[in-house]
Amino acid sequence: MNIVTTHSKRKWVALALTSVIALSACQDGQGPKFLQPKDKSAATADGPTQSRSVKLVERDVEAPNVFQVTENGLWDGRPSLGGVWVAHPDVKDPERVIIRNEKNGKFVIGALFRRERENPGPRLQVSSDAAATLGMLAGQPVKLNVTALRREEVAQKGPAPAAAPQVDAPSAISATELAPVAASAATAASKPAAAPKPAAKPAPAKSGLSKPYIQLGIFSVEQNANNTAEAMRVAGMVPTVKKSTSASKPFWRVLVGPAQTSAELSALLKKIKASGFADAYAVSN
Repeated sequence: MNIVTTHSKRKWVALALTSVIALSACQDGQGPKFLQPKDKSAATADGPTQSRSVKLVERDVEAPNVFQVTENGLWDGRPSLGGVWVAHPDVKDPERVIIRNEKNGKFVIGALFRRERENPGPRLQVSSDAAATLGMLAGQPVKLNVTALRREEVAQKGPAPAAAPQVDAPSAISATELAPVAASAATAASKPAAAPKPAAKPAPAKSGLSKPYIQLGIFSVEQNANNTAEAMRVAGMVPTVKKSTSASKPFWRVLVGPAQTSAELSALLKKIKASGFADAYAVSN
C-alpha cells in the first residue's frame, strides 16, 4: 500500500513540473505554437485593405440652355445623306442632339443643323435615318423633343489595382566564361538570313487648328457609317468611324481629317460637300 501511494505521488509531481515548464516556455515566446498567443498586429497587417481609385470618364449631359424645342417634326419621305440629323430654322451653329419621339418613347442621337428654307408644315425636318429609328412615317407629323448635348467629365470610383507581390532579391550568381566555339563556314552559310524589321510608321502630325476634323454625319446603324466611310476612301480621303454611346444607345460618327492648315480644311470641306454631304461641318474630334 505504501509503495503504490509513493508511486502515485511521483507521477503527480512529474506532471506538475512538466506543466510549469510548458507555461514558462510559452511566456518566453517558446514552446508549441498552439500554446503561444496570437499576434494581433500580424493578423491585422495580413488582412485585406479596401482602397479605391478615382478616374475621370466622359458622358453626355443634356444642355437645354443651348437648344431645346418640343414641336411637330416631319420626314418628307425622301432618302437623305448624312445619317441621323434634324433641321430647325432657329439653329445658329451645328450641334449634337438627342431626338425623342414623344408618342412612342423612342430616341436617337444625331446632328442638328439650321434649316435654310421655310416650307409649309412643321419647322422640324428629320432625315430618313432619323425617321426610321424614331418610327416615323413619311408625310405624318410627330411631336419631337430635340435637346442639345454636351460632354462632361465625371469622377468614377473604382477598386484600386492590386499591388504587385513583393519578391525577394535573387541571390548572387557566379558566371563562368565559356570558351568561344568556332563555327564552320558551311554551317554559317546554311543559316537563313534574318528578315529586316519593318520601319516604324511615323506618327501623324498634330494640327494647330481647334477644329481640324470634318464630320460627315452621325449614324445609328454601323453599316451605314462604314458605307459612308468607304465612299470617302474611293474619293481619295481618309475617313475615321468613331463609336460612341449616349443614354445606353450606340451611334457612329464619320470624320475626315485632321487638316493641318485653314486652307487645307476649307479645301477638304469643299470636296466633301461636292460629294453630296452638304451639311458636313468642322469639329474638334
